[in-house]
Amino acid sequence: MTAVPPLVAVQDLSVTFPARSRHPAFLAVNGVSFDIAPGETLGLVGQSGSGKTTTGRAVLQLQKISGGSVKLRGRELTTMPAGDLRRMRRHMQFVLQNPYSSLHPRMTIAQTLTEPLIIHQSVPKAHYRERVAELLELVSMDPAVMDRYPHAFSGGQRQRIVIARALAVNPDFVVCDEPVSALDVRTQAQIVALLHSLQEKLKLSYLFIAHDLAIVREVCHKVAVMYRGEIVEKGGISQVYGNPAHPYTQMLFDSAPVLNPALQRQRLRMAPPDPSILVARSPTESCAFGEVHTETGTPAWHEVAPGHGVSCRYRPV
Repeated sequence: MTAVPPLVAVQDLSVTFPARSRHPAFLAVNGVSFDIAPGETLGLVGQSGSGKTTTGRAVLQLQKISGGSVKLRGRELTTMPAGDLRRMRRHMQFVLQNPYSSLHPRMTIAQTLTEPLIIHQSVPKAHYRERVAELLELVSMDPAVMDRYPHAFSGGQRQRIVIARALAVNPDFVVCDEPVSALDVRTQAQIVALLHSLQEKLKLSYLFIAHDLAIVREVCHKVAVMYRGEIVEKGGISQVYGNPAHPYTQMLFDSAPVLNPALQRQRLRMAPPDPSILVARSPTESCAFGEVHTETGTPAWHEVAPGHGVSCRYRPV
């Protein structure tokens, strides 16, 4: 059986923010690699400041990269001419975190959803309103509201409109950057169900950026854990959640609140892990798996199970 090529292939992606004023250059994303298959969701998790959003923006070419490769549908985006890249944008879209700031307050919903149709010329002008009605129905909203302004809607309804805008030009790939974090729990569940439904119906692939581990487990097929701009663990949801292999991943899971009050109190009393186990040591030392990578020439990445890998980062045993 022939393997299906990935829809999105990211290899050794790096982003460096240049030095400004008194601040030195900052390496925000360092050597990130992952693949996303058609119809698959990859979760990108980590603490605030770990580089998740920068990675998502860099994949979409909204953030200038300093190295690496990003391929969508087999085409290299990082070296693509501006005109070709603009045409490729119809295949990749972005759902932002805050639905309250994602919509122009002086544009009706019809105007908002029509804008991408005009830019990409994907629908004849005579069919704009018909397409807007289709999009609203797709996200379970009444087309009769298309002439209203964003202030007339709740947070959940606004996020549905933002999702509809992302789907206006029939993309293959959507980066969802904390799409439910600004919503209440009940509305979160509704948006998660909507994303599932749209993925099944439209065969979408998602990069789902989040810090809520429970939401990621519900939404994603695979998960990549980021720490200080690097992916330190990657694998299937059941693999990483069932057997976290990196100390930082274990720390994330231990930090997540649990419903058992006694267990939660016990966790709060536990001392946090020693930060030294999370920091790279000299590459001339033996790593956590007993290998000296400067001698073997192999990357500081080990497969602990088929499809489940972890970065050793030269951490001594």
